[in-house]
Amino acid sequence: MSGVESGWQPYPGAHDGGAAFRLPPVEPGRVVGLGAICDLRPLRADPRDQDFEVSEFVTLEDARRVLLHDGGRGFTIGVRSSGQSTPPDVRVGLTREQLADDVLTVVLPDDDDDPEPHPWSWLAELAQARGLDVTADDLRALPYDVVLTDELRRWLAAYREESP
Repeated sequence: MSGVESGWQPYPGAHDGGAAFRLPPVEPGRVVGLGAICDLRPLRADPRDQDFEVSEFVTLEDARRVLLHDGGRGFTIGVRSSGQSTPPDVRVGLTREQLADDVLTVVLPDDDDDPEPHPWSWLAELAQARGLDVTADDLRALPYDVVLTDELRRWLAAYREESP
């Protein structure tokens, strides 16, 4: 992973609305980066829990980010406390780096016996389905970035502003 950043703007027509629907082809371009985007799922009424969604993308030479998969992947964090009159907010002590680690946990294979540390072949197939000429070996050689949406970053920062 080469860093955590913000400023996500999806490529037009990128949202797939579900795993069964294939994302549409895009204008061809040279793939120069790979990464994951993390966003908030709808905020919960209970500040002790929060859901996040994770998608992966490739970055093209002209700076376009093209989603490879969207929806269906994510994680939830929660805080439980015993004996406190006011339950703690899930953002207490939470950092962008911790969120980035959680994102990587979501996108990396679950199987400890998997020979590949990342599903390069699957990601290459998804990119090829979008009309991009890239192989698993090409993707393996690229930097991998974790991007937190601006909304997620504001949500995280809002706690720090509200806290004493």
